[in-house]
Amino acid sequence: MKLNRGKMLIDPPASASSDIAFILIIFFLVCAAVQPETGLAQVLPKTEEQEEKTKQSQNLEVSITPTSIVLNGSPLQLPEFAQRLTAALQQKTKEADRIVVVKSSPDTPYPTWIRVSQIIEQAGGILTLELESNRTIQVD
Repeated sequence: MKLNRGKMLIDPPASASSDIAFILIIFFLVCAAVQPETGLAQVLPKTEEQEEKTKQSQNLEVSITPTSIVLNGSPLQLPEFAQRLTAALQQKTKEADRIVVVKSSPDTPYPTWIRVSQIIEQAGGILTLELESNRTIQVD
């Protein structure tokens, strides 16, 4: 006797494969998150604050505002500024000590800024601009 076997292929439901894939993804994410992070322990050197302060005090600081020019904290007019800057730079023998840090407010007139920079260069100073200022505020 011959049995009539027709097509007996049955397709599995497609929704089961997406569920299994989602469960596997969750499983591997959980397993990966449990592993502790390891690395090389390093001890970073601390900076010497006192050395930085002495290095900063060696440089001359000029602040330019629309109404005044301030050299190391003392406000001056343009002719007096040129005399004091020249006298201060003549005392410095090393080229590294001749650095003049210039801070300028945004509303400073351009001709004033150019004139101050020319005076610094004529006096033998090395012009450096302070574009950003880092300040540390300690809260008690």
